[in-house]
This record gives sequence, structure tokens and C-alpha cells, in this order.
Amino acid sequence: MVLLVLLVIGLFFSLKNLWLPIVILGAIFLLYKFPPSFVTKQRGGRAQVIQKPTSSKTRRDRPRSKTVPFRVIEGGKDDDETPKYH
Repeated sequence: MVLLVLLVIGLFFSLKNLWLPIVILGAIFLLYKFPPSFVTKQRGGRAQVIQKPTSSKTRRDRPRSKTVPFRVIEGGKDDDETPKYH
């Protein structure tokens, strides 16, 4: 009987460090399986996630910016000693 009690006490103290991760993972699993009511909206018996409107509509309404052509500025350094391909 004493050996059984010591075994239970030893298991309790050895698993003491694992309780917090087990509780956190269990809470995440429960929230995944049964999401809160403010995240989902019931429609026709199926749970659907409420999505906010995207900003793509506002981007389409804005006028496009004027495209400016790029200019190539000629360099003043004439370096014939270095190879052209490194």
C-alpha cells in the first residue's frame, strides 16, 4: 500500500510541469471545436465565420497614380581595368 501511495505521489510531481501545456492545448482545441458566438453567426444550421469587408473595393475606386518613366543617368566613371563580368 505504501509503495502505491509513493508511486502516485511520484507521478503527480513528475507530471506537474506538463499540466499547464495540457490545459492550454485543451482550451485551444475546445475553442476550435466550439467557437464562441461572437465569432460565428448561425445561418441555416451551419456556422459561418463573420468576415469584415476587404479594402480591395476602396483601392479600385481610387484613381491610379500617374506613371513616371524612368531615366537612365549615364555614369562618369570609365573603368577599363576591371572585367565587365565578375
